[in-house]
Amino acid sequence: MTLAAQTTHTTAQPMSWLARSEAWLDSKGKGAWIAAMVLGFIFAWPVGLALLAYMIWSKKMFSKNCTRRTRSTHHGMSALKPSGNSAFDAYKTETLRRLEDEQEQFEAFLQRLREAKDKSEFDAFMEDRAERAAAPAQADPEADHPKA
Repeated sequence: MTLAAQTTHTTAQPMSWLARSEAWLDSKGKGAWIAAMVLGFIFAWPVGLALLAYMIWSKKMFSKNCTRRTRSTHHGMSALKPSGNSAFDAYKTETLRRLEDEQEQFEAFLQRLREAKDKSEFDAFMEDRAERAAAPAQADPEADHPKA
């Protein structure tokens, strides 16, 4: 063995069975983790509990990183690709344009609604403030004129 072979052989440690298992489950996706946890609960509940705790602790339960990384299709972009059927493509284009217009109209409506609500709340605040300012003056008219 050469010196280079000895150094790579001694420094490269093989992955433990836990690390290999984790890598295998990660490659299969979140469903594999859930299946392993369920099987752990069925056959030995402490194993299932340990897997559940690990999944929550390592954020594998709630993250999207544990999904297969081999999927390269983007479903949002497929709506923009032509299908080859000109009638359907024209219908799709018109429908998408109509939906965008409706979305803009709805967002404008929501903005007007928010502005109206803000205005009514501000008007109510100003009326309340005016009433509070007028109330002490009406409640104590002798406070302005001290007795001699």
